[in-house]
Amino acid sequence: MQTQTTPVFTAEDRAYLRFNGPLGKIENLFNLIAATSILVLMLLAVVQVIGRNVFNQPVPGFIDITEQAMAVFAFLGVAYCQRVGGHIRMELLLGTFKGRALWIAEFLGVLIILAVVTVLIYGSYLHFDRSWTLGDSTIDVGLPTWPSKLIIPVALSVLWLRLLLQLYGYTRLIFNPEASTLDLPHILDAAEHAQAEIEEAFLEEDEKKGEAV
Repeated sequence: MQTQTTPVFTAEDRAYLRFNGPLGKIENLFNLIAATSILVLMLLAVVQVIGRNVFNQPVPGFIDITEQAMAVFAFLGVAYCQRVGGHIRMELLLGTFKGRALWIAEFLGVLIILAVVTVLIYGSYLHFDRSWTLGDSTIDVGLPTWPSKLIIPVALSVLWLRLLLQLYGYTRLIFNPEASTLDLPHILDAAEHAQAEIEEAFLEEDEKKGEAV
């Protein structure tokens, strides 16, 4: 019968975790807001259908509200998705790599994403600034568009921080392929998945002890 051993975390691991905890809480909050917006929008759509067909009274500005809400559920959850590896990954290609070569490939992939996200943050902020300056609004009920446009650079900035943290995490693994993968997205078999869950449980326990001290 195998016994579970307590993982040993290095100084580099703890440096990663020190930033991962607060950033993860922000990602969880943003993801919760995104999920809630979808639920609210679905309920609003039900009210719209019933109001239009039964009472001949649709929800004023329903299309405008839907357009603005799209930025909320499309972007606020993107950093959370990156953290848990829920995005589409080229695992057929990555599966051919092992050890240091795998972590180099992961590092390069995240580096490319970071460069693209940096450009998108700049461009989306310019769109927000233009909307704020001109007082842009929707056509139907005149909702200001700047809040939805501000959400995009804010959400992408959180993603940028997550990518930067993952670059640090993969750099650790490039120099030491035997180091703990922590919560970094990577290809897992059944045994590795179980070990990752064990490490995550110990990480949470370790963080609670640190907060208590």
